[in-house]
Amino acid sequence: MVETVEELGLSDLTTKQIEEICTLAEETARQYVLSKIASKRIETLNISVEAEGINPVTLTVDIDIALSPLMKGFDAQKLVNDAIKEAFKSAETYLRKLKCRSKK
Repeated sequence: MVETVEELGLSDLTTKQIEEICTLAEETARQYVLSKIASKRIETLNISVEAEGINPVTLTVDIDIALSPLMKGFDAQKLVNDAIKEAFKSAETYLRKLKCRSKK
């Protein structure tokens, strides 16, 4: 899923800031998934986050999950979509904090 984080009037992001956004979004998505399902019920969980552009920043969050056969009635797609939404929220919050700091 790809989403553009709205323009916040930030100057160019540094490589370090882009890395921090990607790491934060990935960690947020992983924590969200693991808060909903025990890790022993997950056979595969791969999360990748890429950032492109400067203003606006375009984030691509990809989550590949395979659940245990014991979880056959669980809606994995909804879990993935919700985890991606949480990842985008955390990235946008990070960017808003950067904007506040850049005004000081």
